[in-house]
Amino acid sequence: MAKISIDGDDLVVEMEGLDKLWALKSRLAIPLTNVRGATADPGIIREPKGLRAPGTRIPGLITAGTFHIDGEQVFWDVHDAAKAVVVELADDRYARLIVEVADPRATVALVEAALAAR
Repeated sequence: MAKISIDGDDLVVEMEGLDKLWALKSRLAIPLTNVRGATADPGIIREPKGLRAPGTRIPGLITAGTFHIDGEQVFWDVHDAAKAVVVELADDRYARLIVEVADPRATVALVEAALAAR
């Protein structure tokens, strides 16, 4: 699971527990100017993941780390698809961040409020 927060002009994603190991990252900081929006999307788990490099994928259990698909990099950290949030990015290393959070609706509201305030 991950925690998304806003720190000044950055969206911060912090992986929790063993997800740091599975995702091979403990923290991502993305400038809010690169964030296009966020949605809660439990169906995202059914999308193709692409090539894992580096990361972990055990179908039905965990998808975590960097995945390459259609010339884009996507960061995943999902165990429970029902709690998945998709953050769309522009002009960044990643095209999307797909992470599991404790409260998807509250996380989407947090991101959208931060974008509206810029």
